Order: sequence, then structure tokens, then C-alpha cells
Amino acid sequence: MYKLISIDLDGTLLNSYGKISDKNKEILKKAQEAGIEIVLASGRSLNSVKNLANELGDSHYIICGNGSLIYDLQKEEIIYDKFIDKKKALQIIEICEQNSIYYNVYTENMVIAKTLENNVLFYHQENANKPESKKTKINLVDNIYEYVRNLENENILKFTISDKNNIIFNSIIRKLREIRNIDVLDVAHMSRKIIKAGTEEVSLEYFYTEITNDGVDKWYAIKWLIEELGIGIDNVMAIGDNVNDKLMIENAGMGVAMGNSDPKIKEIADKVVHDNNEDGVAEAIEMSFLGTGVKTT
Repeated sequence: MYKLISIDLDGTLLNSYGKISDKNKEILKKAQEAGIEIVLASGRSLNSVKNLANELGDSHYIICGNGSLIYDLQKEEIIYDKFIDKKKALQIIEICEQNSIYYNVYTENMVIAKTLENNVLFYHQENANKPESKKTKINLVDNIYEYVRNLENENILKFTISDKNNIIFNSIIRKLREIRNIDVLDVAHMSRKIIKAGTEEVSLEYFYTEITNDGVDKWYAIKWLIEELGIGIDNVMAIGDNVNDKLMIENAGMGVAMGNSDPKIKEIADKVVHDNNEDGVAEAIEMSFLGTGVKTT
């Protein structure tokens, strides 16, 4: 019997429009009623993940910034953290600025950017139909270096680096890997999301990577949490789609990959379910808890 399910958000629980389907909500509620801990594990900021967790109702813990922090929703406090040091953050910003690459800084509560592009444009579109209290906070500033240098009372979770040109993208990744004591996520495929512009649907496609403090991963945060809760690894299910989900899918008692996953993630998963637009998360949970006998890919 699984006692904890760790679920990625973008590309997994959320569909291409950034929504949690009614089917996924229904099945997650049933799992929670059965006493299962549902833990959202995302690269997003704390505020963004909190808002999505609140849609599910009974969540206790969330993991943000790819494992940079664990937040206790009931106590309203951070119980585990591995933030990026400000000096290291400024070093990353200098390299990004010198190479004219698009980048964002994720703190606990906001995303700092210069313009609305790529992932930030998606968050902006996602915010359109949300009340102010549930929006992902996007802070557009002219000089990110100076803003971060003067930043107080905000911890830095991660950076996102992106570009539509693969050659430019790979060039900056090589330079970033020369910085010591940070992790540069090895993402090999494009991110694809959909936004609406009036009545038209526009596809956002870009290469990206994420930078965190050294030793940060969703799995390390999960492992810390289950040790605190007295849950064995065999009693953990992890569901995801991308390279930043690799370790949790590989190490959990049951690792589930979405149908839209990177091929490398499918290879290491115990099960492959439908994609994020076809309620793959609900399929995985029905298969394991509700006895519906789902066929795997």
C-alpha cells in the first residue's frame, strides 16, 4: 500500500493550459480520503505551488524549486531548505547578462524577469483567469542584477535559462557548468506549452534548463520528508515527465512516467500512463489504489 504520492505539476498534473482536470481532482480527493499523503513536487515558486495545492483541499506538504524547499501547509512554515547563496546568484546573473540569454530568478514567492517570454509568458497567461490571491507573482524589473543584489527577506530557489535557438542555448549551458557548487539540470528536449491569444491558440516552444544549489533534487527532499514521517521508500509513488523528475521516478517504490515524458524518463519508469492532457495522473492512482486494472504502455 502506497502511503505517499509525489506528483510533478507542469507536464504531469497540469494539462497544457496549466489546469488540473476535474478527473484528476476527483481521484486525488479519493486518495486523500484513503489516508494517502499527496505531495506536489514542482520547480515552481512557493506561492504558485501553494495555490495549486489549495485546489486539492487536504494537502499537507509541498516541494518547491525542484527540491529547494519543503513547506508545511498546515503549520505555514518552511521545514527544509537548500537556497542559492546571493553571491552565487549574482555570478549566474552576470554570465546570463554577458551572453544575452533569457533567464528568470525564482524566489520563495515570485519570479523575477525582464520581459514576458517563454515560461514567464505562460505564467502570465495562466494568471489571467485567477483572482489576485492565487496568481503566480511575476516581478518585471529592468536591472535584475541590482534588484537581486538589494533583495532582502526573499530566498532564491532556482534560475530558469531558456532560448528558442538550441545552439545559443547549449553555448550558455557550457559556461554555466563552469560555476562551482551549483546544479545545472540536463534537459535535452524542448518545453511545449499552449496559451490563448484571443480565439487563437499559440504554442510556446523553447529549450530550457534550471539551476539550483548543489545537491538539490525533488527526490532528496522526498527522502528527507519520508524519513521524518516514518514512511518507507517502497510505500512511495512518484509521478512525473521530465529530467527533474528522474531521481524520484527511479528511486520511489513505484515510479510512473507520463505519456508525454522524455523518452529517457519512460525507460526508467515502472509504469507509463497516458499524457497530461488525458488524465495520466488519475490513471496511475486508479491503477494502484482503486483497482481499475489500467493497462500500461
